[in-house]
Amino acid sequence: CIVPTMVWLVPAVLVVMAGVFYLYGQILRLLSKTTLRNRVVLITDSASALGKECAKVFHKGGARLILCGKNWEKLEDLAEQLANESDPTLTFPPKLVELDFSDMELMPEVVSDVLDCYGCLDVLIFNSSMKVKAPVQTLSLEMDKMVMDANYFGPITLAKGVLPSMITRRSGHIILVNSIQGKLAVPFRTTYAASKHAVQAFFDCLRAEVQEYGISVSTLSHTFIKAAPSVKQAPAANSVLSVLTRQKPHGVSPEEMAGELLKTLSSKKNEIIMAHSISKAAIYARSFFPNFFFAVTAAGVRSAAAMEHVQ
Repeated sequence: CIVPTMVWLVPAVLVVMAGVFYLYGQILRLLSKTTLRNRVVLITDSASALGKECAKVFHKGGARLILCGKNWEKLEDLAEQLANESDPTLTFPPKLVELDFSDMELMPEVVSDVLDCYGCLDVLIFNSSMKVKAPVQTLSLEMDKMVMDANYFGPITLAKGVLPSMITRRSGHIILVNSIQGKLAVPFRTTYAASKHAVQAFFDCLRAEVQEYGISVSTLSHTFIKAAPSVKQAPAANSVLSVLTRQKPHGVSPEEMAGELLKTLSSKKNEIIMAHSISKAAIYARSFFPNFFFAVTAAGVRSAAAMEHVQ
């Protein structure tokens, strides 16, 4: 009697649990949409694939958007696109602020422009990033500084600039879209991984410091963002390093990430990792079995070098 009962009971429990998680996700999504209305949301690098998708989702939800980026024409095109695709009676025209994290001298002016848009800021989404991949001996100090400005000093300067306003209002949500290499470093990405580790540590510390003021800090770590369907993806290299740094065969889509960011506004989850099981396992291996992890990554470098030599 017990065996037949278990045969149907286990699948039934799994189906019920899946249904509960699905409903939970849908409820969070609905709550996020309702909480977006009238909230002031800033998105850095708004003209990127993820930035555009976030802008569409948040704009339709009734947020008061502040779109930031280096290219003013692209920002204007995005604002016009949002206006054409929405009901003007239910949405707000986006504000535009030119922002280039590589130019640190202009950051005080940028902070002033941001706060002048609506007088406050409810949600700050850091989406911009500068990538570099090369052997360490080929990277100049100037390149190291440029990457650190774009990925670390720029974001933390903007965060520090708007933080007093959030503390005064005792509310706010800061979301860092960070690479998984802020938690898991692999060879040939020394400067990039260092900048991502630094910014991850900053916002982890910030989370604890501002909790008493009602300010939430979330980090979303992903592998890479999937290109548009029309762009043919290059086949992944057959090496250990490629396995550690890819998320699914074609990466994470901007739609998936925008949806996760939307849910994060309601759940206020501290940390989200969007990566396949191998990358997640590598994070734990780095923490609990460091010697094994280092041996695997070193073997990957030797394997890549051998393949290059053969070619």
